Amino acid sequence: MNRIRASVFAATAIAAACAAFGLFTRPSVQALDSEEFSARRAVRDIEVISKEHHSVAQPEERAAVRDYLVGRLRELGADTVRLFSYDSLTGPKFKHVSYTFTATDILAEFSPLSSCTGQAGDSASVRETEDVSLMLVAHYDSRYSQIMPKDTVWSYGAADDGYGLAVALETVGRLLRERDLWKRGVKVLFTDAEEVGMMGMSAIYANDREVFDNVGLMINLEARGTYGPVLLFETSPGNSRLMELYSEAARFKYTYSLTTVVYGFMPNFTDFTLVKDDIPGLNFSTIADVNHYHTDLDNFSNVSPRSVQHYGSQVLPVAREYLTSDKYSGKDALRSEEDTVNFTIPVIGLLNMGKSTWTIVNVVVFALFLLVLLFDCIRGRVRFLSILGKAGKVLLASLLALAAGFGATWICCKTSGAEFKSFGVIAGIPYDNAVMIALTVLLAVICTAVFLRARGRAALKSSSMRRRAASEAESRLSYSVLYGTLLVELALSAVLLVFIGENLMFFIPLALSTLALLLGRMTHLRVWFLAAAAILLLHACSFLFALSMALTIGAFGVVAMIACLDIMVLVPLADRFISD
Repeated sequence: MNRIRASVFAATAIAAACAAFGLFTRPSVQALDSEEFSARRAVRDIEVISKEHHSVAQPEERAAVRDYLVGRLRELGADTVRLFSYDSLTGPKFKHVSYTFTATDILAEFSPLSSCTGQAGDSASVRETEDVSLMLVAHYDSRYSQIMPKDTVWSYGAADDGYGLAVALETVGRLLRERDLWKRGVKVLFTDAEEVGMMGMSAIYANDREVFDNVGLMINLEARGTYGPVLLFETSPGNSRLMELYSEAARFKYTYSLTTVVYGFMPNFTDFTLVKDDIPGLNFSTIADVNHYHTDLDNFSNVSPRSVQHYGSQVLPVAREYLTSDKYSGKDALRSEEDTVNFTIPVIGLLNMGKSTWTIVNVVVFALFLLVLLFDCIRGRVRFLSILGKAGKVLLASLLALAAGFGATWICCKTSGAEFKSFGVIAGIPYDNAVMIALTVLLAVICTAVFLRARGRAALKSSSMRRRAASEAESRLSYSVLYGTLLVELALSAVLLVFIGENLMFFIPLALSTLALLLGRMTHLRVWFLAAAAILLLHACSFLFALSMALTIGAFGVVAMIACLDIMVLVPLADRFISD
């Protein structure tokens, strides 16, 4: 083992993990006097909004939040602020008693300026505008009571959806500074009764549809937890032009098109769900610990200004570009027939391409991998039967990780009193994140130990007297494990590509390793293995965090399985870089 290269690999791995978790790849919080989006200003709104519980079960407190929001919108200079009330709606039962309520939505409109003063101040030049609007949407009711394993709790709505409300207000405040450049208007819709089945949005969309007639882009702002990165987790169908806008304008981008697919299978909904087939739109949310979601931990003391800033770094530039660019003229400018496959890798950025292009990229990588594998088999560097054996063992190990993950979830539920749900969202386990992190680290240690033991045995069998033979045996084992794991990744990538068109969790390790193997053979440089491992770590840490937070410990088995396959790619890549 080369100690210098080992140190370089360790340092690179640590830096990649830190970047993946946002140390260098999320925005800094802007001060109160910043001319750009400032989370410090937004937090002042959140403090007022989250002072009391304000669900549909607390009409007076909810009315106080509504009055505050109306006042803020008027303070910003809205052309009109209208209230839309819908009576006699029925809320969920609490202590076996149902209650009725009135849902009142708030709509504010800000039109573009039709003229601006000339430079000399004595003439006016007409600026052409159109009757098309950007709509920012958030809900102002907090979550009603939720039964947890040991108590019944009520949310203060600091994040859900204080974040959305405050981000919308701060975004409009910043946009108004450039109102003379607008070519389109802005609508702000703060809905009521979202937490009880999107009743406010359902009512206004059914009874006052004209509110949405000229909306060319909707940005919905939600929150799943009080901290963590802000994810563009859903778009409307036919998103190629939407994603072009997002990729060109947003800063500190964070999205996976896979989440739109997964979200479609889940029983979760937002206000955007009701309109996404009719209006082009983007849906943003934090993704964090489920125990800070819809519980009393969703309070002002747990607010994360850095998360709020991450909303602004994505939403404000997108809104600004949409309002001022000639590219988005007309209500249907962002409609498209094509969806894209897209994902972000921290530091690397956003990769966005049409589904047909994604399929071609997959086919090319599959072919390159098989060619590199065939070449190494012909040259005698690896034996195909050995690779098949390693593939079987890796697949078995990943299935054991899957089972062990669900077993750990079951044990956590039994010890905490939470209800066990396989593949379901599980709240009420206070130590769930620590368990997932600890078990993932343990999985990495076990996989590495098993690999090193097998590597040592291979060298011992070759010859304890001939260093070169032992080195060749170690090399052969590394490549066999790597190729075997990649065969599994290829099979899983192909299956997912055919059935859902999304396979990044298996395809990215395959693509990176294939390029490293190909370039390594062409240049005889080990640095390609280091580069592949670093990028894989950037992707894996970021994606597995998002997956585990979104699906919670209820789906930890799936997370453990994917992590196992990633580790079984990383370990031989590291070995090839470090070994003499």
